[in-house]
Amino acid sequence: MKQFLLLIMMTVFSCVAAFSQQSDKVLGQWLSEDKDGKIEIYKTGNKYFGKLVWASKMYEADGKTSRKDEKNNNPGLRNRDLKDLVILTNFIYDDGVYIDGKIYDPKSGKTYSCKMTLDGDKLDIRGYVGFSLFGRTTVWTRVK
Repeated sequence: MKQFLLLIMMTVFSCVAAFSQQSDKVLGQWLSEDKDGKIEIYKTGNKYFGKLVWASKMYEADGKTSRKDEKNNNPGLRNRDLKDLVILTNFIYDDGVYIDGKIYDPKSGKTYSCKMTLDGDKLDIRGYVGFSLFGRTTVWTRVK
């Protein structure tokens, strides 16, 4: 009986490890479709997030001072640095798709519901309002 329980526990742990490896394939750095931003996707707990680590217009003229999130709809957040700004939040992996997340667009100051689908070194980002049918997809490329 002990051997049977041990076998079941090992099977469960193996399945959890395989699931984690599949879902974690999104981790790393991604280049936006327009090649004007680099986003690092990371995991906290069982959720996935992404922060802006580079953008073509991230710094002021001095090349050192990060520009601010001046287009944010919330005046209290307009003083945040664009450098390391979290733009992807709270994604959960579910059967090959990262769902229930939000994407923030610092160019417009708007936040959208979002889902992501990984296809090799391409990441389909679908931002939408209400239903994903009413949205737009952009394709990011993995940084190697």
